[in-house]
Amino acid sequence: MLIGILQTGHVTEFIRERAGDFPSLFVRLLADQGFEFRTYSVVDLEFPASVQECDGWLLTGSRHGAYEDHPFIPPLEDFIRKAYAAAVPMVGICFGHQIIAQALGGRVEKFTGGWSVGRQTYDFEGQKLKLNAWHQDQVVELPPDAKVIGCSEFCQNAALVYGDRALTVQPHPEFDHSFIALMLEQYKTGSVPPELLARAEAGLEDTLDREVLAERIGAFFRAPRAALQEA
Repeated sequence: MLIGILQTGHVTEFIRERAGDFPSLFVRLLADQGFEFRTYSVVDLEFPASVQECDGWLLTGSRHGAYEDHPFIPPLEDFIRKAYAAAVPMVGICFGHQIIAQALGGRVEKFTGGWSVGRQTYDFEGQKLKLNAWHQDQVVELPPDAKVIGCSEFCQNAALVYGDRALTVQPHPEFDHSFIALMLEQYKTGSVPPELLARAEAGLEDTLDREVLAERIGAFFRAPRAALQEA
């Protein structure tokens, strides 16, 4: 199964030199799932020719806001709507979670409650998962077809499913603790309050459930579906 990674942003040079960019993080996360991968840097306006060019699409995180005015956002939203109509499965992570919701009729905004940084606890339909997060933006209004399957005390709409067409999550299963440590080093001064950074640093030795969510993502991509329509 060929998964197209739609790269919606870049990490900083400091982090890229030490851990790679978003696509390499996902290739490592899903390395045991039996997939092949092809990357499209949509943030740089490199788009697939068709939504059927791959068997599924994975939308990455980004430093950009889904509601901001960037050249890649309107064509990306159009691509999402075409892939959704054609029932080509999509998985969205963080910004990917937000832009899919926005493209399908939901609303994203900068959350007034502030930032979520580092290891958090999420309730996935009764299953507690520990995952890393790094965001302030949130999905605050759901699209018509979305169902909430994951939440936290901080983020009500932390994971959404759209039938068998899209699975999206706000936290970052691709971020292990070594990556968060790099983020903490990179952003030790900035808009994230120091107490949140200190709390994230204190949790760097705690366990994560990245593999559990990786298995769920893999199972979603592999799930049997009706014949895909032409988009």
